[in-house]
Amino acid sequence: MKKIEKVSSWLCDHLAIFSCPVCHEKFMQINNQQLVCVNGHRLNINKHGYVYFLQKGVKSEYDREMLLARRQLLSAGLFKGIITAINEELGPTPQRILDVGSGEGTPLFQLQQLRNRSDETYVGFDISRPGVQLATQLDPELFFCLADLRQLPFQDNSFSTIIELFSPSDYREFHRVLKTDGKVIKVIPTGNYLHEMRSLLYPVDDKHQKYDNTAVKKLFTDHFGATHVKNVQYRFTIPKSLRSSMIEMSPLHWGKNARQLTEAEINQLTTVTVDVDLLIGKQN
Repeated sequence: MKKIEKVSSWLCDHLAIFSCPVCHEKFMQINNQQLVCVNGHRLNINKHGYVYFLQKGVKSEYDREMLLARRQLLSAGLFKGIITAINEELGPTPQRILDVGSGEGTPLFQLQQLRNRSDETYVGFDISRPGVQLATQLDPELFFCLADLRQLPFQDNSFSTIIELFSPSDYREFHRVLKTDGKVIKVIPTGNYLHEMRSLLYPVDDKHQKYDNTAVKKLFTDHFGATHVKNVQYRFTIPKSLRSSMIEMSPLHWGKNARQLTEAEINQLTTVTVDVDLLIGKQN
């Protein structure tokens, strides 16, 4: 079975999740490998196995090379502790999970593999076409699409859990698509996150050397009330062959004052600190 046929079959089973980005009504069928809404608007199912829900093109700074570097590091276990912590918060109840800003898809794939359940649904979206194209290579039981954070192409009360790793939020939309008692798990860096890389890339007095997540926590609490904060901290040993990829995968090297590192300097980066807070809130 071709990928487009597998995705079409998956979508047939999950049509109730989605809404038309043009009129916001339900899709009623799949015809000739197109999603067809009740008002006749049609969206193609791409041959790569995704749907383009964006109403206008959006530029992403995350190109294929950066995303491939990210996949290498995540496959080597960079976010393993984060994914384990997310799984612990989900518990044994079957989930329908939305991954916000899913990138090249590895975190959602690793969560699915860790949970190893056939009664769950996994959906990821991003504005990066290269990211979504890479994500569709992972597993036909995961669905990825290009979509707008500010206008999610999903029906109200569609998801039991939203996860978000280092991505922007639209809490109005999160509240809309979450089920009653649904959960949001937002992963944000602490000031200690990847401090070894910051020290290599920036002068000691540069703003990139410091990060304060207080404002992010407050905004999250404003929207979800009582918030459980779970800190996850560990050190990750970088395989020698991936040290350049470690620099390439992070937006840290985009900064105005970021240094161009020599090979010798890159090889100093043998380990990094992963130190993040999981903000866990429930639908009010």
